[in-house]
Amino acid sequence: MDVLALSRLQFAVTSMFHFIFVPLTLGLSILVAYMETRYVRTGDETYLRMTKFWGKLFLINFALGIVTGITMEFQFGMNWAEYSKYVGDIFGAPLAIEATVAFFLESTFIGLWVFGWNKISKKAHALSIWLVAIATNLSALWILLANGWMQHPVGYTLRNNRAEMTDFGAVVTNTYGWLKFFHTLLSGYVIAAFFVMGISAYHLLKKNDLTFFKRSFRAAATFGLLSSLLIFLVGDFHAAEVAKTQPTKFAAMESVWNTTQGAAYNLIVIPDPANERNSVEAIGIPKLMSFLAFGDGQATVKGLKEYPAGERPPVIATFVSFRVMIVFGLLFVLLTLIAFFVSRGDRLDSRTTFLRIMFYALPLPYLAAQFGWIVAEVGRQPWIVYGVLKTSDAVSRAVSQTQVWASLIGFTLLYGFLAIVDIYLLTRTAKKGPDSDLSAIVRTPRTQEV
Repeated sequence: MDVLALSRLQFAVTSMFHFIFVPLTLGLSILVAYMETRYVRTGDETYLRMTKFWGKLFLINFALGIVTGITMEFQFGMNWAEYSKYVGDIFGAPLAIEATVAFFLESTFIGLWVFGWNKISKKAHALSIWLVAIATNLSALWILLANGWMQHPVGYTLRNNRAEMTDFGAVVTNTYGWLKFFHTLLSGYVIAAFFVMGISAYHLLKKNDLTFFKRSFRAAATFGLLSSLLIFLVGDFHAAEVAKTQPTKFAAMESVWNTTQGAAYNLIVIPDPANERNSVEAIGIPKLMSFLAFGDGQATVKGLKEYPAGERPPVIATFVSFRVMIVFGLLFVLLTLIAFFVSRGDRLDSRTTFLRIMFYALPLPYLAAQFGWIVAEVGRQPWIVYGVLKTSDAVSRAVSQTQVWASLIGFTLLYGFLAIVDIYLLTRTAKKGPDSDLSAIVRTPRTQEV
């Protein structure tokens, strides 16, 4: 493989591994904040134990996420120097805001939350985890606005062979970036919901601490159902935005080779890019694709043959990943709907078959999120900034194959080690279950509350 292929592989490995941790952090921070709020309002110590137990898992995941995220930024200088020189003025702005505002807010209040159990009032302590959750989600916003600009560049001009920002407001209000943010955010919420339900199901099958894990399961089921339904709504808007701003990606997602008016939505299709035919076999719903993409059943969907071969994304990877993501999304709606109603009663621990299903379903949202990123990033190719800068022109010119091989192997070994540590710590903590002794948590007397 050449430097370009190796650099792309390295960034894919590091970013996909990093995104194992990010979505759980987004969702679990919200759930932990909700649990502590319930404790503050009710005084029920079961919610306090829930906060401590799920909060411990949140902290393990959070720490690993930071470590894996830092190394990604090094690659902009090492492997993608031409990209950094070309669009650094634009891409760097939201990343700088993320670091100086969201990350510092997040790191400050997570420290207060971890070490403030004995130092501040219950309300102030609960507020600190809410601020962590807000900052975590704000961090994702700025990063995804930066990525959204790469997907649909706005508010810039080309000058002196560089892209220079002319309208920061356009970058911040980029519709593509906001839709991507909400889609990613909701996928993180689904992951967190299945994470909590999966671990709760494990303990309920073993009849461990039934009240604790029934409440945990119920809260996650409600959170997961709302998120699963909303992600379909946002996903519909997002797909329509893709059709408008990234027609080649949309055509690859649906395997449309020939421009078609009133295009059908293909339920079953076998893409045949070698012969540039629309498909070998297709079964679809007439005019539905045109309607979903443009709100008009007679609208024209441009096919991939309208574009030069060098500007078409990999079709099979994009098409299959998109379909797998949709199938997973439908499955999550079904499972969370069942979980919501089953968890309302008091016999959840007797639903052994369903609990086993939920335990084994725990990794599925992680897979769905990875397939989603394949659609987003592979479907954007061959552009690193859509319509502006090709990936082949963004790679560093000064690095050699040997250097990239060395960094790729180093990152892979490091991330492999971190994966083993993370799985070990999460598994050990999850299997151990919550502490029954809360004597270590000193309740602040009213006279000392702040």
